[in-house]
Amino acid sequence: MGVRLFCYRRIMNNSDRSEWIPNIILGQDYDSRYINAPIHYDALENLANFFGRDMPVHRHAQYLQIHYIDRGDISFHIDDKIYHVRGPGLILTPPSVPHSFLTKPDACGHVLTIHQSIVWQLLKDGLQQEMDTELNHGICIARADLEPERRPQWSLITQTFHNLKVEWFREHLGKQLALHSLVSLLLIQISRLPAKGTESTAVNNDDLQIFRRFSNLIEEHFREHWHLPEYTSRLGISESRLHQICQCVSNRSPKKLAHDRIMQETKRLLIFSNLSSSDICYQLGFSDPAYFSHFFKRHTGVTAKRFRSQQQ
Repeated sequence: MGVRLFCYRRIMNNSDRSEWIPNIILGQDYDSRYINAPIHYDALENLANFFGRDMPVHRHAQYLQIHYIDRGDISFHIDDKIYHVRGPGLILTPPSVPHSFLTKPDACGHVLTIHQSIVWQLLKDGLQQEMDTELNHGICIARADLEPERRPQWSLITQTFHNLKVEWFREHLGKQLALHSLVSLLLIQISRLPAKGTESTAVNNDDLQIFRRFSNLIEEHFREHWHLPEYTSRLGISESRLHQICQCVSNRSPKKLAHDRIMQETKRLLIFSNLSSSDICYQLGFSDPAYFSHFFKRHTGVTAKRFRSQQQ
């Protein structure tokens, strides 16, 4: 498939974006063992199991993130661009930049989250002068799009990810130093592989503003389980237009976006609280524990009890 790019113009400044786009801290919202860790590694499949393969728009303040797709398809939205990639491929998201993604069920790979201080130190040590890059913009690279003479470099990136995985899951002397060294090596290797040119298109700025307002309403009312007409009445638009806007900006339906927010909060409470399933059910606005159980299993394929035991 290669890489294709679709662009839309934003009229919001940085402060506007931070008001409506949730900031996810993996050490807080996913794995509390690493709440202050400057480096976090996990398999793409594990994160997809927790957050869902349809990940809504979010950001990681102060953290750069790298998705390595070993195989399968992924649609990745970075700020004002949307990429469609078939693995092997790699996507780099700079700190605080809004992004979302949809991975196919067969997609697998690695996700590396790196504190920006590590990047700053690397640039200070000479990467910026040598490579003419600050790693401050989205990068999308598909192996199939590389020039033949650059493809051997891809195998080095693959090996570095493998070494990071091995180092992450073993407790050896000098582990943190090894992780920092491997991350620095990976960033240098990525800097040597510029992405090729891509196609682009524009999206109406009014639609983006409506999507922003819809996201705010979801955050305010997801526990009330609003139906679509309640959202469209507040927005002053038709259901068909809202559906079109959500599909264009996030590649998801309005209903899916609202359900995703409920599921994210449910998973967070199952993992990071001692509340029973019934207590979580009522806290999230469900009136019937049996329906809540059915809702959760329909979206995850497992019961809430099984999900909690798996994460523990």
